[in-house]
Amino acid sequence: MMGANRRQGERIRFELGYAASIVAIDATWHRDCSIEDISKSGAKLAVNGSIVGLALDEFFLVLSRTGHPHRRCKLAWINGEQIGVRFLHDVAPPNERRGGTRPARALAKSE
Repeated sequence: MMGANRRQGERIRFELGYAASIVAIDATWHRDCSIEDISKSGAKLAVNGSIVGLALDEFFLVLSRTGHPHRRCKLAWINGEQIGVRFLHDVAPPNERRGGTRPARALAKSE
């Protein structure tokens, strides 16, 4: 079905955009961009400058000027200056990690 929304999860939209950057894993290139919307699984970005020839199979979306926080991404789609990115997750969420409840137990013991 053409035009169907295949996004997973709730999206947060930024009417004026949120300033960010995309950066190569090896830091050989970067582009300023604006986040138009974002969810747990990905984001829609408006990129400043050409992305032709850039390695977009894996890169970082940098959300602040100091470099932290950031998300590892993969290109999902391109439409002119807009791109869709999918976040790559290499670590299980805290509640799914083995022993993920330890901090709560430690807090309870110290009270």
